[in-house]
Amino acid sequence: MVRFFVFDHATIKVYMVIDEEKLKNLLIDTKIISVDDITSFEKQKKQKGVALSDFVLSLGKVKEPELRKLQAYVLGIPYLSLEKEKIERDVLQMIPEPIARKYNVVAYKKRGNDLEICMLDIDNLPAIDFVKKKTGLRILPRLTDSDSIKSVLVQYKKSLQAEFDSIIQKEVGSIQKVDENLSADGDETTEKDLKQMAEDLPVVKIVDSLISHAILQNTSDIHIEPGEESLIVRYRIDGILHDAMTLPKDAAPAITARIKVLSNLKLDEKRLPQDGRFKIVLDDTPVSFRVSTLPTYFGEKTVIRILRESSHGFTLEGLGFHGESLERIHEGMKQHSGIVLASGPTGSGKTTTLYTMLDILNTPSVNISTVEDPIEYQMPRINQTQVKSEIGMTFANGLRALLRQDPNIIMVGEIRDGETASLAVNAALTGHLVLSTIHTNSAAGAIPRLIDMGVEPFLIVSTAKVIVAQRLVRRLTSTKEKYFLSDGELKALSDVVDLDHARVFIEQENLIKPGTPWKEIPFYKPVKSEESEDGYKGRVGIHEALKVSATIKEIILRGGSADEVEAQAKKEGMMTMIEDGIFQAIQGNTTIDEVLRVVSE
Repeated sequence: MVRFFVFDHATIKVYMVIDEEKLKNLLIDTKIISVDDITSFEKQKKQKGVALSDFVLSLGKVKEPELRKLQAYVLGIPYLSLEKEKIERDVLQMIPEPIARKYNVVAYKKRGNDLEICMLDIDNLPAIDFVKKKTGLRILPRLTDSDSIKSVLVQYKKSLQAEFDSIIQKEVGSIQKVDENLSADGDETTEKDLKQMAEDLPVVKIVDSLISHAILQNTSDIHIEPGEESLIVRYRIDGILHDAMTLPKDAAPAITARIKVLSNLKLDEKRLPQDGRFKIVLDDTPVSFRVSTLPTYFGEKTVIRILRESSHGFTLEGLGFHGESLERIHEGMKQHSGIVLASGPTGSGKTTTLYTMLDILNTPSVNISTVEDPIEYQMPRINQTQVKSEIGMTFANGLRALLRQDPNIIMVGEIRDGETASLAVNAALTGHLVLSTIHTNSAAGAIPRLIDMGVEPFLIVSTAKVIVAQRLVRRLTSTKEKYFLSDGELKALSDVVDLDHARVFIEQENLIKPGTPWKEIPFYKPVKSEESEDGYKGRVGIHEALKVSATIKEIILRGGSADEVEAQAKKEGMMTMIEDGIFQAIQGNTTIDEVLRVVSE
């Protein structure tokens, strides 16, 4: 163990590094690893920079808690398991949940001027410095394991839910009184009254809590829906809507007015739909919100789309691409001209896929310009233009203008009409690589959709390179349960997917041994846990990538259907979305039921 103490005025920084040689010797002495294992590790460390702890865990000879105990022994600090520990709320909140999740560090116990913090990496200096500056306490680092960190993150969720419920219950009564006072004369509420309601402290607290809680829940959309007797608030989490709370009907005007003020909408306009935006910064991370209001029978319904303004950290592999599909996308991105399309319904992750491609293509040697509605992620070194149809700045006009800016790569947020489609095709013909999205259910379905928009088939075959279709399926948590398909389940599955065709890809990527019967291939079921009430957390993509080959070009030119195109693409090695879903299910990332639910939608 090596420690350096650097004194900088009132700040003491503690540098702690595990003595790797001492840890190696301890692992050999306890017979966890052998000398041959160490030789293999040294080779991998030199080639790939593999850490000793990751290597040891990959061997499967020791579980993480035992390894952490050995690391703690080498460092001379305590190891703590937190799985059954209930941390005091005031202590827990000393480290904000996003920081705890990002750095795998949690506050454990406070004694006088000392604060014990549990971490996975004891040399995580940014986390230690952050906690010290925030609390002003002396930091005592402790080692823990991944399951302990997960159990504490669940406590954050329960604590925040209790805090949120407390705020709502406390403030709702005040909103009702404000609304009743303003409407006492029986007249329709004026814009001045609505603004006063929106700035009232209880309303501000409720809307702020509603939004911050949604962000911490990884919500993509907030639905605020007025009914005959109540106001329902629902969160869309991992593509599924969940009831978040029920509020009194009288709270609706004030909450809607507050959201309108934030997004700069007309307060007294209740008869027409309105769209707006606003932005906040939460824990140094900018978050944008796209707001839409719609008049309904019982009042205005409000939907807030949450957009995290960072595309960093995404990779095509991380989004779920693999094998031949991944190679086809990389091949399409290497082209200097042509069109690469991402297709799928709203909310299927098309835009995230395009931004990930842009992040890969974003080098100093190219000029990249985009036309978007809205700009969902802000990216450095990329010229992003926002569509504003109310002043004539449409996709078509924006694309027409940026072509005069000499871009190498163009991203059009969506091809939604004939004019935009025609301009995108012409841009691809004149030496530009064009990335865009289109609303179709399959990759092959994008071709008749373009023809329906007025694009000539000979122009499609001249420009289209790769068409990707995708959906998002919920990801299983680590508490999943293994099972095997029964005869009935296997027959039902074979009715919706070509199992022989799917087997080819599964064997190619070494998920199963060649010839393994389907009855012996393990699948997984969700298991409820404290981490997740339904056994799912997060989402992963399932995809199909259609390469516009010479034979597919012939089918397009002779007016062949989307089914013919798809059949030929499968012959040429395309894994369909449902087959990719089976692949992800065998890997344990999702379930067959989830794949069938999403694909059927």
